[in-house]
Amino acid sequence: MTEEITDNFTKRNIIKDIAASFSQSGIEKGDTVMIHSGLSGYMKRFKEKGIEITPGDILDSFMESVGEKGTLIFPTFNFEFTKGVTFDIRNTKSETGVLTEVARLHPLSVRTGHPMFSFCATGFHKSKFSGLYNFSAFGSDSPFAKLLELDGKVAVLDIPGEICMTLHHHVEEMENAPNRYHKIFKGRYIDFDGTEDEREFNVYSRILEDGVVTDIKPMVDLIRSKGLFTGSPPGEGSCLNVIRADKV
Repeated sequence: MTEEITDNFTKRNIIKDIAASFSQSGIEKGDTVMIHSGLSGYMKRFKEKGIEITPGDILDSFMESVGEKGTLIFPTFNFEFTKGVTFDIRNTKSETGVLTEVARLHPLSVRTGHPMFSFCATGFHKSKFSGLYNFSAFGSDSPFAKLLELDGKVAVLDIPGEICMTLHHHVEEMENAPNRYHKIFKGRYIDFDGTEDEREFNVYSRILEDGVVTDIKPMVDLIRSKGLFTGSPPGEGSCLNVIRADKV
């Protein structure tokens, strides 16, 4: 029993220490934060120090950093819908990293309804994402718009911003960027109550025929040059970069 108490106490200290590093990087109590993450290198650094942590511990650390009035949002993207695979909002797994799948499975999380670009949310404002079946992946009805309405932030844990900052696509759609067009995807869909039917969704997609590629690095470099990120880049310090969504 004493050993178990000691282990729990140690784990709790680790979670609080990680949360403190996130707070030092720019996450504050009561924040609404959209989190992009890559855990392989991040967890390896702890293991090299003899510290065992799990993706669940990292999720708990983020929860600790925003507190009871905070909200966490994670991308739970899955692209099988485009290949004719039925999307099940209850069971279709996230393809955007282990932390996002742990967050999706959390008993207090809710999931938005776009079959390719869904998000899960937990915390104070999760009701604003519950039942959100946005037709457009990046549009004015999307979780990105909600993030801006809530004066939220974007946090990137130990991966380059240019491979994950999907908020840029919301800006492209809102500004009618000429490198993309509205593409409709149709497929089978299973809802929370088990109802299955056929539904249509929109993605503001690249014009492949014109050779358009996604290259966000110049924008991320510009943001960094203006000092708009707080925290630390991948592999350094907390490994967490944070920026206000309205600054993006």
